[in-house]
Amino acid sequence: MSLLSDLQTIAEHCGVPLETGVFSGKAPDTYLVITPLSDSFELHADNAPGCETQEARLSLFTKGSYTKLKNDLVRALLGADFYITDRRYIGFETGYHHYAIDVAQIYELEE
Repeated sequence: MSLLSDLQTIAEHCGVPLETGVFSGKAPDTYLVITPLSDSFELHADNAPGCETQEARLSLFTKGSYTKLKNDLVRALLGADFYITDRRYIGFETGYHHYAIDVAQIYELEE
């Protein structure tokens, strides 16, 4: 399991196209882009981490109102036990409203 694959599942559930890093090709009127932020071993004992915290930014771009979709995404993320570490309106860029949701999730290390 990974943060990127779990976020892909959330995006599909919300019916929004999603890509990692940058949207390739012609962008639709509404889409999501995942930007991986960090992977860390913050929670461990005995100098042997058993899990890692993965963090990413989920950027919503839409030409219309972003409010309902933002709320749907937040509810879906919280319902899937994601930690939301930040939410903010970034601005209006090249015809799209840009709203960012930073998320984190803890995963057991795979062997």
